[in-house]
Amino acid sequence: MSSAADSICYTLINTEADDTVSEMTIRNDLEKGDVKSRTEALKKLIYNILNGEKFPPNMLMTVIRYCLPSDDHQIKKLLLIFWEIVPKRGSDGKLLHEMILVCDAYRKDLQHPNEFIRGSTLRFLCKLKEPELLEPLMPAIRVCLEHRHSYVRRNAVLAIFKIYVNFEQLIPDAPDVILDFLSREADASCKRNAFLMLIHLDQKKALDYLNSCLDQISGFNDILQLVIVELIYKVCIANPSERSRFIRAIYNLLNTSQSASVRYEAAATLITLSQAPTALRAAANCFIDICIKESDNNVKLIVLDRLVALRDSTTTAERILQESLMDILRILSVATDLEVKQKILSLGLDLVTSRNVDEMVQLLKKEILKTQNESQGSSEETNKYRQLLVGTLHSICLKYPDCVSTSKLLSTLFELLTNSDDESTAILVINFTREYIQKNLNQKNLIISKILEVFPVIRNGKVHRGLIWILGEFCDDNENQIQEALTAILATIGDIPIVESELKKLENGTENDETSVTTNTNSQPNAAKLVTADGSYATQSALSVNTKVEKTANIPPLRQYLLNGEFFIGTALANCLVKLAFRYKQVVGSGKQSNRFLAQSMLILTSILHLGKSKLISQTINDDDFERIAFCLMILTNICSENGINAEMAELLSKIFLAEMRSSLDSMLQSNKADLEESKHQKTKKNRNVESDDHLAFTQLMSKNVESMENQFDVSLSQAIAGNVGPTATTTLGGGGQKGVNVADLISASKLSKVTQLTGFSDPVYAECYVNVNQYDICLDVLIVNQSSDTLQNCTLEFTTLGDLKLVEKPQPLVLAPHDFANIKASVKVASTENGIIFGNIVYDISGSTSDRNVVVLNDIHIDIMDYIIPATCNDSQFRQMWAEFEWENKVTVNTGLTDLQDYLNHLIGATNMKCLTPQKALSGDCGFLAANLYAKSIFGEDALANVSIEKSAPDSPVTGHIRIRAKSQGMALSLGDKVNASQKAAKPS
Repeated sequence: MSSAADSICYTLINTEADDTVSEMTIRNDLEKGDVKSRTEALKKLIYNILNGEKFPPNMLMTVIRYCLPSDDHQIKKLLLIFWEIVPKRGSDGKLLHEMILVCDAYRKDLQHPNEFIRGSTLRFLCKLKEPELLEPLMPAIRVCLEHRHSYVRRNAVLAIFKIYVNFEQLIPDAPDVILDFLSREADASCKRNAFLMLIHLDQKKALDYLNSCLDQISGFNDILQLVIVELIYKVCIANPSERSRFIRAIYNLLNTSQSASVRYEAAATLITLSQAPTALRAAANCFIDICIKESDNNVKLIVLDRLVALRDSTTTAERILQESLMDILRILSVATDLEVKQKILSLGLDLVTSRNVDEMVQLLKKEILKTQNESQGSSEETNKYRQLLVGTLHSICLKYPDCVSTSKLLSTLFELLTNSDDESTAILVINFTREYIQKNLNQKNLIISKILEVFPVIRNGKVHRGLIWILGEFCDDNENQIQEALTAILATIGDIPIVESELKKLENGTENDETSVTTNTNSQPNAAKLVTADGSYATQSALSVNTKVEKTANIPPLRQYLLNGEFFIGTALANCLVKLAFRYKQVVGSGKQSNRFLAQSMLILTSILHLGKSKLISQTINDDDFERIAFCLMILTNICSENGINAEMAELLSKIFLAEMRSSLDSMLQSNKADLEESKHQKTKKNRNVESDDHLAFTQLMSKNVESMENQFDVSLSQAIAGNVGPTATTTLGGGGQKGVNVADLISASKLSKVTQLTGFSDPVYAECYVNVNQYDICLDVLIVNQSSDTLQNCTLEFTTLGDLKLVEKPQPLVLAPHDFANIKASVKVASTENGIIFGNIVYDISGSTSDRNVVVLNDIHIDIMDYIIPATCNDSQFRQMWAEFEWENKVTVNTGLTDLQDYLNHLIGATNMKCLTPQKALSGDCGFLAANLYAKSIFGEDALANVSIEKSAPDSPVTGHIRIRAKSQGMALSLGDKVNASQKAAKPS
């Protein structure tokens, strides 16, 4: 025990010695004559005070004696910071006597000939909270209003403003003084500060001044014009009868101001003041002009959001924006950001009508042609923009099919199919073609002819597969069209049988430009070659074949895919040939023509199967593709055989291939349309609940006082319960049967549910925190209560963050009287979507105590990832593309007590804020397994994907399976997986 006590005493002695040395060092540096030493000493002293170190009482006179008389600007700057943070009152709460000397120094600085010293002192006085120090300085502050330099006058107005707000008794005539100052002031910044002060302190005097110069505001500086617009808005909202007097002034600012900020605020105010078509048109034109002229993308996004809000406001506004659609689309030519272009196209799609649809389609076609001429340096951005344009054209053509010139549009779109570098755009064009031809069968022949034109020049397997499906599904009008489709397919396959033609080239030693075959053998170069029954070739020695078919421009495209082992396109080709065969036989009947068509189709399929099983290629056909092609070959065999399948089976197969598949297409399109309408409805619907017995407030029938009291009550109540309960809601207490809301529901809907207790109730300092998450910022509002009978000095809240969080401002130390409380706010910046933890402690000194600092450790504050994730929608191709690109995957095993697959999926969607992309119709039905894709987006633009694969072995058994989460960043994938695990533990069967 004695050794431990000695160790503690030794530590205390050393600590006190270090503090004494530090204090002595600062004092010695202050007493030195050179400016540099005093500057450094003053900095160290300020750092010590900010870090919560005790301030030596005798140090104050040292600073007053050696630093206060200095004329050095840097020392004067540091002194202003020092006087702001130094304790100015003693332990008894009275002002220190030394502050009289400081007050005299303030007065001298306010009379200093240097305008910088005067102005900086006036700015410092805005932060002073001691009226005893301010009262002797009031005459000098008033004199500064007449100084020759605008910097001094501007800061003098601010000082008077703050002093009047905090201590009105020191300058009760401040509004009159400022009004008189405003009438004779010429500097724009000074007039702006003075006018802003009158707005907040005496709006009537501000209005009197505005009335006196209403015809001159167009010549004012832009900073003053902004304040004038703010005043007009407040006055007209409070007193609608004043609108007619000020609306002309707003019009003048809208048309004559050179500042984009003033014009934007004027247009926004004009919309609020008047809903006349002239006012709405002027505001809309102003917003469009700002978008065109301003280069900042953030400005464009803000103004476009204002246009979207204007469109949703009234029917008149929507009609006016429809007339200005082409002006809005002009922004596309000057926009460089993809998000801006997306917002413009979305707005244009909502505003397009039958009157201007042709103009919009022509402009979008020009934009598509422009993207094809873009440089390769921005190819990715260009491809995404091209996809947006194609998607917009898709929606327009489906919305107004009779108003669009289909032939010219298809020619433009089908040119995109030949671009092998932009597969996603080509897939969108195919989806558009498929849906358009389904809903406009009168355009079928035109579209089929366009497809047959571009079919031979396409070099992408996915694009060819989609076009083959369209040909098989919609070539049904006449025998010539069906025959042309088969001819196009044969031309893109090349010589058949495929294996025999390829072997003939090998046997003849013809390695031309069509095929380049690389063969590695362990035999002699001149060994004799033998052709086996399955189409492979060998020598009498051991032969190792490694054949790789390289892509060249001269090989027909379908043949190229098959030689490279892409047999999935063969299944699409088999289905297409079966459909064409059924339709051809229906058109021409049984006979030589029909048999010839069937024979050619069968030869194609047998060649594909033969190639798939041969050793000519390195990647053979898989079992699924082989069975599918073989099944289609069997159907073709029975169709061409007169003694084949009976009539009933033929009718069934014909119904499956010709009718059911068309019906499935229609169902899929209807499901996509329903999902789109649902998402659109969710965006536009208002989340406002109105009770049947809510009071109706008639503004004209109540006095101003009653109205303001009523509104104040509604606002405060809605803020207290987060706006989820109406103003007439009552709590159900005592089981009286009164209609109302449960108290627990009120608490869960209010801010109280977001309060985190940081310390225990028995700790000397109690603390709790309200966490307010606002996109990129987290505001921590901490309540600190001194539960002891001691005065706590230098009570400091210390925070540390874990994760991608950054503490922006460090809370300042404060003094807590016995049983006193205080609120401290801290801001945290968020940089990415992941779970974060904020932890820390409270440190303080007890007044009069000589012991070490006291520490209270705080509970951790957990920042939930769900505050940054919102449901989002993407199509299947985008989902697959992102799934392939994202490198971080988190596989979570399902561990839950839920026994219903759909219930588990719904619980998962609710817990993760993700949207289910799989149609509800595909998830319905009684089945033992379920697979679905989920998608969400963060406010930082990060994507989160999830694939749910779950099953249950028995009716009452719990759900099992796994969830695969993919994201671009590791933190998001891990955080989302942790959220899924936590939600599984909380899930309980109903």
